[in-house]
Amino acid sequence: MSDLHWSALMAAAQAGDAVRYRQLLGEIDTWLHRYFARRLPPPMVEDAVQDTLLAVHEKRHTYDPTRPFGPWLAAIARYKWIDRLRAMKSAPTEALTDDISVSGHEDAVTSASSLERLLRELKPAQADVIRLVKLQGLSIAEAAARTGQTMSLVKVNIHRGLGRLTALVGKHSDAD
Repeated sequence: MSDLHWSALMAAAQAGDAVRYRQLLGEIDTWLHRYFARRLPPPMVEDAVQDTLLAVHEKRHTYDPTRPFGPWLAAIARYKWIDRLRAMKSAPTEALTDDISVSGHEDAVTSASSLERLLRELKPAQADVIRLVKLQGLSIAEAAARTGQTMSLVKVNIHRGLGRLTALVGKHSDAD
C-alpha cells in the first residue's frame, strides 16, 4: 500500500481533481483484488471489489487528508468482507442425498489430485499463474493484476512452469 501517495491522490480528488481520483480508484482496485482474493471464493472477489469502490466513492467526503489513507481504505474493505461472509452464511444450501455418485468421477478426482501434486512441485509464482490463466481462464492482464506480477513475468512463469510440468510428467511416466 502506498499510503502517502494514495493520501495525496484522495486529497486532490476531494478538491475536485477527477484525473487524480480515477488514478486513485485504479490503484486501489488492484490492491482490493489482492485483498479479497485471499479472503473470499473467486466468484465473489469482483463483487466485493466493486462494493468497496462504491463505498469509497460514497464516503470519500469523510476521509480526513491529515490522516493516512491506507487504514481508512482497509477499514472499508474489512466491512465489505464481513458483509460478504454474512451473505455466505445466510445463502441457502442444497441438501445432499446419500446417493451422490457420478460416473467417471473417480478419473476426474484422480486427475485433479495428480495435477495439484504436480503444481506443488513448481515455484509458487509459476503454479499461481498457471492456475489462474490455464485452469480458471483469466487473461494474462487479469493474472498480472491478481498476483502483482508484470504481464511479461506472467508469460515467462507460465512458459517455464509448463515446461517444468512436461518434464515432471515425463519423469513420472518413465518411473512407471
